Amino acid sequence: MNRQAIMTWCLLVLFVGTLAAESPKPVTSIDLQDGDAFVFLGDSITHQCLYTQYVEDYFYTRYPERRIHFYNSGVSGDKAGDALARFEGDVALQTPKYVSVLLGMNDGTYRHFDRETFDRYETDMTQLIERIASIKATGILMGPSMYDSRVSVSKPPRWVAGNPEQVAEVTGYYAPVLAFYGAWVRDQATHRGLGYVDMQNTMEQLTRAQRVENPEFNMIPDAVHPDANGQAVMAFAMLEQMSANRQVSAINATKVNDKWRVTAGQDEVADVQGDDVSLSFTFKAGSLPWVLPPEAQLGYALTKSGHKLSNERVRVLGLAPGKYDVRIDGATVGTYTHAVLAAKIELQANDKTPQYQQALAVANLNKERNEKAIHPLRDKWAQLRNRFTRPGKTGTEEHKEYLVEFNKEIEGLNQLAAEYEAKIYEAARPVARKYEIVAAVE
Repeated sequence: MNRQAIMTWCLLVLFVGTLAAESPKPVTSIDLQDGDAFVFLGDSITHQCLYTQYVEDYFYTRYPERRIHFYNSGVSGDKAGDALARFEGDVALQTPKYVSVLLGMNDGTYRHFDRETFDRYETDMTQLIERIASIKATGILMGPSMYDSRVSVSKPPRWVAGNPEQVAEVTGYYAPVLAFYGAWVRDQATHRGLGYVDMQNTMEQLTRAQRVENPEFNMIPDAVHPDANGQAVMAFAMLEQMSANRQVSAINATKVNDKWRVTAGQDEVADVQGDDVSLSFTFKAGSLPWVLPPEAQLGYALTKSGHKLSNERVRVLGLAPGKYDVRIDGATVGTYTHAVLAAKIELQANDKTPQYQQALAVANLNKERNEKAIHPLRDKWAQLRNRFTRPGKTGTEEHKEYLVEFNKEIEGLNQLAAEYEAKIYEAARPVARKYEIVAAVE
């Protein structure tokens, strides 16, 4: 190799090394330990308290031994600048380890792409991202969720319905506008080493697939705000793209030399007994399956969330040929052949199991928490913004007096949320279950 070639090679190595130093590794998982806090920052889609609730359900049931604190910081109608304005009291005060950011739907102003409008969004989002870093939290940036232009053709959003020109813009161009905003957010996450969740493509791909079979399929009734099923898809996207723990439990039972051996990783197994046509044992899992309320079940099923993010597996090898009832705490949860049991069964979506019912009770308790404490709390923040955003209103005596009562109400709602949280963790505590596999009576 001549001198010129060596110099070129050295410069190339130096250049690549510099790029590597300037390109931090993006965050690809959420690591929440005991005492950590997570803030969901966003607009009305976060204010709905649904995808946030479903993500909370996942962590409550998957890590019941940890006390993780979740805080919804969504305000209907917010743009990035609005979120920035309330950041200190509504985000930083929570001392979060992570802050997810779902904004952009309102920032594009429901029109064709406009550079000045985007510049405002870029400036405010950049400051918001830097503000998150300044409190030593990790940002999980999310591209705007899906805008359903098919729905908007027949049912334009109410805030543009009276303007034919804007109706045409929002119907024909707004989904691509949001895709551009999402691409910018993705690049920011990549350049800064932050987390990124692609909401729009996940929701659009599922919707397109469903409309092949049913052209009327819809999970965003007003083109903007996903219903419970759409929000279940959003929760799945967030957890799946942030590498959530996919397994609840895995029981493996094998009969060797006429003796049963049952293992389940680090979970507890005891009192193993059995013969050629029966097996029983007690089992205590470290977590519960991820179960959502009934109104979100379609979105949960379409994403295969149970199989992909909440696998609860039982495998039994060594039974004599035949059919077998599987019982848990005395209740029959299913009947299977010896061959199916030898392959494996999955119980996470089986609503007959006591662990499913326990997880559903957790989900319903968290739903009540969000309806009675979290959503009213978000309403208070929206009322504060609506009343005092006009020039000259902040800092006035009226504003100061309002804040006194506002802070009292916020404190009370936060206390109510904390009381619910304690009940939820108590309800999510796994208990030992008695498993029996016995020959089915024909």
